Amino acid sequence: MGIICKRWYYLSMVLFFVFSCKRSEKPAWQVAENWPIYLGDKHNTHRSSLAQINKENVHNLQPAWTYKTGDSDANSQMQCNPIIIDGTMYGSTPKLKIFALDAATGQQKWIFDPAVATDFSFNVNRGVSYWEDGDDKRILFTAGPYLFALNAHTGYPIQTFGIFGKASLKSKLGEWAQSLYVVSTTPGIVFEDLLILGSRVSEGALAAPGYIRAYNIRSGEVAWTFRTIPKPGEYGYDTWPKDAYKSIGGVNAWAGFALDEARGIVYVPTGSASYDFYGGNRIGANLFANCLVALNANTGERIWHYQTVHHDLWDRDLPAPPNLISIEKNGQKIDAVAQITKSGFVFVFDRETGEPLFPIEELAVQPTDLEGEESWPTQPFPVKPPPFAGQSLTAEHITDLSKESHDYIAGILPNVKTGEQFIPPSRQGTVIYPGFDGGGEWGGAAYDLTSGMLYVNANEMAWVLTMIKLQTGSSAKPMTLGESTYLANCAMCHGQDMLGDKTGTYPSLRGVTQKYREDELRNIVENGKNFMPGWKHLGDNRIQAVIDFVNGKQEPADAHSIGLEDNEGIIPYTHTGYNRLLDPYGYPAMKPPWGTLTAIDLNQGEIRWQVPLGEFEELTAKGIPKTGTENYGGPAITAGGLLFIGASKDEYFRAFDLSSGAELWKYKLPAGGYATPASYAVEGKQYIVIACGGGKMGTKSGDSYISFCLP
Repeated sequence: MGIICKRWYYLSMVLFFVFSCKRSEKPAWQVAENWPIYLGDKHNTHRSSLAQINKENVHNLQPAWTYKTGDSDANSQMQCNPIIIDGTMYGSTPKLKIFALDAATGQQKWIFDPAVATDFSFNVNRGVSYWEDGDDKRILFTAGPYLFALNAHTGYPIQTFGIFGKASLKSKLGEWAQSLYVVSTTPGIVFEDLLILGSRVSEGALAAPGYIRAYNIRSGEVAWTFRTIPKPGEYGYDTWPKDAYKSIGGVNAWAGFALDEARGIVYVPTGSASYDFYGGNRIGANLFANCLVALNANTGERIWHYQTVHHDLWDRDLPAPPNLISIEKNGQKIDAVAQITKSGFVFVFDRETGEPLFPIEELAVQPTDLEGEESWPTQPFPVKPPPFAGQSLTAEHITDLSKESHDYIAGILPNVKTGEQFIPPSRQGTVIYPGFDGGGEWGGAAYDLTSGMLYVNANEMAWVLTMIKLQTGSSAKPMTLGESTYLANCAMCHGQDMLGDKTGTYPSLRGVTQKYREDELRNIVENGKNFMPGWKHLGDNRIQAVIDFVNGKQEPADAHSIGLEDNEGIIPYTHTGYNRLLDPYGYPAMKPPWGTLTAIDLNQGEIRWQVPLGEFEELTAKGIPKTGTENYGGPAITAGGLLFIGASKDEYFRAFDLSSGAELWKYKLPAGGYATPASYAVEGKQYIVIACGGGKMGTKSGDSYISFCLP
């Protein structure tokens, strides 16, 4: 009898255990509750496996809570893709304060202001990184030229990291870079105890090098460095002039990374060398500029690379982190990496070898006509997938919005160089299309492993690049030092005429002397303000000269005329600014759509659908089909069959059907959602959150995070 009871006891325990396990299993839509890193995961899929919000009920979506940071101003932006760890959300404010919120209620847990610890020029921040070892949980982020480590529980700096919680972003860049502009706009990626980090540097003639560094997360020390501008004996050194690493800057990874943890490989997209639009002082292909580079994540050693633009003259930085994908080819699954570009291309490579998985052609492009320049004779063009953005602006592409608009643009095109990709910069004026911001841009692409589809938003905006030659003291009418300094360093943003740009991104300098005293102007020029970097490296003579020039003071020719000693390190050309090509009413020069959302089948290398993203409501009211708008920020996709995206100039947050591109829901935000959203769950409820920072394309700035859920 005792044996039978024991058997029933053990059987009942087994049945209880099985029954309990079955009851504790979560529904499929609850499997992934966190959004633990920037863009969702280390493969940059932008994807959540949550499905509570789906195509059938998304029309019921409503705000769950709003968190206002309270520190926006007239020119601020907020591009943060927040992370969510076990019910706590971590993100940044317009003034780069870092906060922790209850992700279900939006209630603030703590906030840290880096400005208390150091002075810095503000720049955008797209998110933070998270690391843990047992109860040691850390938030890592950058502000100004520093990397900070905070206790994730309290928000207090980790005193044993660097110097009282911060480390320099200029470590291991060399002595000459210490006075130059170095920040980081995109969070680094965590590999074991390392934070692999890129940087943003100046795009002018005097720029710091953009070396890739891995910081030890425990100590703040630099564990390894990959020199993107090689030294003698290093691979790629012969693609530059002799000792270019001593004076050339740029070649930075500002857009973020992808990480294959199992293989220990980090994938690094790099930008152009400085100066962006003239390379007479850097003749050659310029490795590792404009490359996708695969590095050993433990050591920083190069495994393979592919250069997407040779000797870049168009600011064709790789604008987003790559996506780690798996594609089917000849009946086999291949682990691959896909990289979008500003030109609207998608390059697809074998993840281990770097072998292209679709054909890429090297095609001849137009030569330069600028004195001293040597443009590269060919550039790579992927055969598949087809471009997801327009490739040329010719007469057949001119806007037909109205006769006035058409005639205005038709009068401009014959006077500039246009009609194909990679026409070099010129004094005549060159159309850059897709524009300086893409095509593809920093919002990046989303990837759905279940379907093999890549989803990417893009701009259809043409810009005009016009070069001007800086005169020297031997000219018939030499420029003053102030004029030359302004044209070489300031005109590209504030304009040759000091009127700023039409969108309000760069303010006019006319009347600036009524707003600031001379000592205040000097402080701004030296140390920067808001998104303007500091220019202390120009030296006292040039800084005073440019202040005098902006103030309209006449400089004595014998005191401030340019000599060779003054012109050292200054390239012979600058440009007239970043000028969008717009019709008289402020609309883009080409026929719509002006902003798109595209689904690309990466197994076949084909576009499945493309739809406009955004609208000008005043045009829609006239019966004009949705035009799409310029857009900034990326998509997030879910297992509920949805794609969520803000990004558009009309300040709406939208949900699209992944399978068809149909718009299923939209919500007017208090300011533009120029950031990538995140999806997460707390106690079984799914949320979608987006930062509403505005401030781009002339739209108003904002300070809100809004999280949405079903009723």
